[in-house]
Amino acid sequence: MVLTSYKPKLAIVYASVTGNTEQLAEMLQAAILQQGLHTELYKIEDFPLVALSDFDTLLIGTYTWGSGEIPGELRDLYHAIEKLEHKELQTAVFGTGDSFFAEFCGAVDRFRDMLYVKTTLVASLKVELTPQPRDFIRCEKLAELIQSTK
Repeated sequence: MVLTSYKPKLAIVYASVTGNTEQLAEMLQAAILQQGLHTELYKIEDFPLVALSDFDTLLIGTYTWGSGEIPGELRDLYHAIEKLEHKELQTAVFGTGDSFFAEFCGAVDRFRDMLYVKTTLVASLKVELTPQPRDFIRCEKLAELIQSTK
């Protein structure tokens, strides 16, 4: 029996200090909605880790801390995904950063490497500082990638 009414569950979970990553998360949500997919947007402090298995697709937004480190508020999510037993979870990681630093968006790279091993990684996206209108095109391309794998 084919379930034709099934709608995949997508979540965007992010941490933001300056508001740049939050703005990028909102851009991604708008691009995904344009693809006809529903997505839920969560600040990391509002995302219950026990709900991780409820989603088919998870987009993770991060800023970079210190020398390319994952922010403390995202570490529990990072470790929860590391412990996943199934690779069916589709993921993407995105973030904002300043290319002035040696590791531009280093936390995105660290998440990307782990997600590649533990999940079905679709894409990663890095944006310099504050997202600009031209970055919406990049968000649309990421949303198209997600849609094409559904």
